[in-house]
Amino acid sequence: MDILIGLAGGFEAAFTLQNLLYVLLGVTLGTFIGVLPGIGSMAAIAMLLPITFYMPPASALILLAGVYYGAEYGGSITSILLNIPGTPSSAVTCLDGHPMALSGRAGVALFITAVASLVGSSVAIFFLTFAAPALGRLVLNFGPAEYFAVILFGLVATSTITNGSTAKSLAMVAVGVLLGLIGMDQNSAVARFTFGIPELFDGIDLIVLAMGLFGISEIMRSMVMRSGHLATAKVSLKSMIPTREDLRASGFPMVRGTAVGSFLGTLPGAGQTIASFVAYAVEKRVSRTRERFGKGAIEGISAPESANNAAALTAFIPTLSMGIPGSATMALMLGALMIHGITPGPNFVTQNSDMFWTLIASFWIGSFLLILLNIPLIGLWVRILKIPYQMLFPMIIVLLCIGVYSVNNSPFDVGLALMLGVIAVFLRSYGFEMAPVLIGFILGPMLERYFRRSIQLGRGEAEYFVSSGISMFFLAATVLLLLMAVVAGVRSVLRGRTESSAIHSLRS
Repeated sequence: MDILIGLAGGFEAAFTLQNLLYVLLGVTLGTFIGVLPGIGSMAAIAMLLPITFYMPPASALILLAGVYYGAEYGGSITSILLNIPGTPSSAVTCLDGHPMALSGRAGVALFITAVASLVGSSVAIFFLTFAAPALGRLVLNFGPAEYFAVILFGLVATSTITNGSTAKSLAMVAVGVLLGLIGMDQNSAVARFTFGIPELFDGIDLIVLAMGLFGISEIMRSMVMRSGHLATAKVSLKSMIPTREDLRASGFPMVRGTAVGSFLGTLPGAGQTIASFVAYAVEKRVSRTRERFGKGAIEGISAPESANNAAALTAFIPTLSMGIPGSATMALMLGALMIHGITPGPNFVTQNSDMFWTLIASFWIGSFLLILLNIPLIGLWVRILKIPYQMLFPMIIVLLCIGVYSVNNSPFDVGLALMLGVIAVFLRSYGFEMAPVLIGFILGPMLERYFRRSIQLGRGEAEYFVSSGISMFFLAATVLLLLMAVVAGVRSVLRGRTESSAIHSLRS
């Protein structure tokens, strides 16, 4: 009853003209920011933060939150149309979204993206509304050993998200981990892997890495491999409507992706990028036709899109209830609250109930506004495909460089992104995928941090890592994934030898 009363009061406050305008402005600006490669919600919120000084606390949070989850949808648009992720969490959408666009199904891909975003957001808001206290208590049961086991599982699971060799994928994960360790050691303050370059003392920024590996490398490959433009048929309203088979194939992946995102979003520091990659890995693992992934499988869109939107909103659970940022962007949200003298924590909901329920109501309104705003604009986004690529190259490169430069106002970052792009082109020509690098980069420092804490708390005893059922479960799942990868590799080798022997016998 208290929840219903709170929701009623929240909707009453959210439906005021002022707050409705802030919701509309937030999701519209967020979508636009997401469409621009290299900008991202974090940079946008950082730029908007000074403006919120002069706004009521609830309105400020509504505006910033709208930009946050609006950018998650907008980032998928360029992933599908141009194979350039607008945000790091939409990088995995490139794998199947862009092949669908190239086959003339860009409208369907964008429509399914919008629906998956709505499904993920709606379920996440439901959890945030009704299950926040219970989920908060669950997360509090996670100690360093549990986090270490979950992160290790995520790293190994990443090896299943690409179509290439599992060994190559694991190698790219290791490269990502090494890149994530560049910079000052948090415990000893010793510079690691910096080669004496001062700009690397703070490590490589996630936006710089993502834009180099995905944005710049894609443009370089396109300049060599593509001709004048991307050919695409005229997209009518009818062609935007998914078939019954599309809806059937997307249903359960949306459910599974939403479940993955809702869970991982509650883990402090996990974020929507990890959720989208894990959801894709899970979907590929359960599929009976894995060979379709990477070639335009609609499940490869619906699962990660529902996951990253669910994680984006459930990230508010640890942020508001424990004062621990659920993601990097949530750290800026904490800053916005503290600017107004509000301290998130276990008592936030009771002490700031009006603000909490107004924020929840704005999530519902904003999620539906995203659908109403963007589905009619799908035809406009698809028309981007008809622009000759020679005209898009300069504009995209400029946007990428602006986005990279704006992170730290550093020309070094621009040069580093260009270098990473060249390396990525070289590696991709030999069958190495870049997606595992990104997830290794994100999870590597977290893995090291929780490993060190586990060693300290366990006094060097390995038994500490299996001291709880949660850590044992994820460690066992990790071992199982590795065994499955080994078995699959052995079968592939044996199959190759059999085929080679058969060919040799025929020739003789």
